[in-house]
Parts: sequence; structure tokens; C-alpha cells
Amino acid sequence: MRTLIERSAAFAMDSAMCGVMNLLQWRGRDLMCTREQFDEYIVAGESQTREEFYAHPQPGGLVRDGIWLEWRTPAPSGFLENDRVRAWHFSCGDDKAPTVLILHALMSASDTGYRKVAKWFNERGWNAVFPHLPYHYSRTPRGFFNGELGITANVVHNSETLRQGVMELRQLMAILRASGSREFGVLGTSFGGWNGALLSFLERDFRFLSLIQPIVNVEHAIWKNPSAATMRRMLRERGITPSESGRHSHLTSPLHGVPLCGGERTILTAGVYDTVAPASELARLKEKWPGSRIVTVRQGHFGYAALRETLTAIEPLL
Repeated sequence: MRTLIERSAAFAMDSAMCGVMNLLQWRGRDLMCTREQFDEYIVAGESQTREEFYAHPQPGGLVRDGIWLEWRTPAPSGFLENDRVRAWHFSCGDDKAPTVLILHALMSASDTGYRKVAKWFNERGWNAVFPHLPYHYSRTPRGFFNGELGITANVVHNSETLRQGVMELRQLMAILRASGSREFGVLGTSFGGWNGALLSFLERDFRFLSLIQPIVNVEHAIWKNPSAATMRRMLRERGITPSESGRHSHLTSPLHGVPLCGGERTILTAGVYDTVAPASELARLKEKWPGSRIVTVRQGHFGYAALRETLTAIEPLL
């Protein structure tokens, strides 16, 4: 009976949230790329390496304002609000202490819980930074909902959003290194976990890499994920197939790389009833990342148990 209740509650929550995401994709249907734009982008990416795709110049226009760090994005999107990067810096009182990057979920509704997590790390001698990922919080363009443009029906736009986010995270780490921090950790949830996984292929000085229900298989996310039904319909209308979109996976899929810090420093948190980032996909990632381990929680994609269990698993690594 308990399992049935848990499964039903998780299904109801996941279905409701996926319905909202599909509605927002439909709302942004005019932003959809053309077939020609898709083809041009895919062809250009086939010859690129991951290091080239996520290359990051020195941060420009850096401003420190209290607990805020701000600078110009290295990958302008054309949306004024989104092109100014912002990150909260929660200090434990020692600039040379290790720093955790707290990477929020897609359309994260509130930063209250993340502030509490930052305090949790501060109490254990870690600094914490909470960057606003592209199109979220202070970076939400006027006329759109928080995070609405993070993942749309336009797969070219989505790839560029990931690129922008990872490039900015690399710049953030460079800023923190210049201030004295030499060791890092990642706590990323869902969309944030996806960004964190890609970041780990490019930067190596992580004491731990903790990914909570991250997007693992990009092709599954596009062609089977219940939150992408609108995206699939629009892609098919343009004659775009899974085999074609998969030609870009070497740059955007966590299944196509291994963390430079080593899999043994990685914690993957999976939801038993998750339909967005299924536990089976995280099991595939574990096989690709030797030494990594999975923490299993009895929830769907949306819930709070995963964060609590993940912090418990992280604590011995601090």
C-alpha cells in the first residue's frame, strides 16, 4: 500500500509539472528554429571538441557588490537581462576555504532552500556560491516566467543555453581561484545537475561531484521525456529525427564523458519513481563513470527527500 501511495503521488506531481513545461514550450512556439537553422547548427558542432564548445575567456566587467558577483556573459543571448551573470557568494569567513557550487533546478521556484543549503556548508567550513543559471531568477527576461527560456521547444536554443551556463560556471571558478579558493564541490539538481556533469568534463579540482536526478541521456530527454511532448511534436513537424539530434550529443550529453576528478568522487541521486530522469538512466551513467555511487530515494522527479539524502551522503567527503 505504501508503494502504491508513493508511486501515485510521484506520478501526479511529475505529471503536473511536466504539463506546465509542455504548456510553456507551446507558448514559446514562435521561438522554434527552422529546419535550416537546425542543420547548420548540427553540422557546425560535429567538428567541435568539448573544450572548443565551452571555451571561456576572462570574465569581463566583474563587479563585487556585497554578497553578489556580477559580470558579462561570454555567450550573449540577445536578452539583456540574461546577459549579465549573477551569483550569490556565501562566505564561511575564509576566502581560501573550498567552495561548493550550488546549481538549481529548471524553473526553480524559490531560493529559500538553497540559502539553507549554503548555510549548511558554511557551518562545515565551506564557502558556497549560488549562480543564477541562464534565464532564471534575476536573469529572467521581461515578459517571460522564471526559467521559461531555459529549456524550450527550440533544441538549438537549448544547446546554446547549456553552453552559456557551463562557460559561465568555468568563469566563476576562475574568479574564485583568483580569490584564493583552490578546491571545489558541485551540488546540482536536475537541470543544474546536467550543467554540473558537463562542467566536470572540463574542470578537475572537485573534492566531490553530487548530481541530484540530473538529465543524463539527452536523446531520452528529447524523445521520451514526458516534459518534452511539445518539443517532440514540433521537431517532427520539421522532419527532425532522433538520429539527427543525436549528432550533437558528444557536446551536451553526460553519457559522452567522464569527470576529470574521477568517478569515485561522484554521488548520483536517483528517484525510484522519477519519469523525467529515470533511475535506469542514472544506472547507465554509473556504469560509464567507474567508482561513482547511487543514492536512491523514494520520490518522483519533484520532491525534497533527494536533497536531504544527498547532503547526508556528501558530509563524509567534506
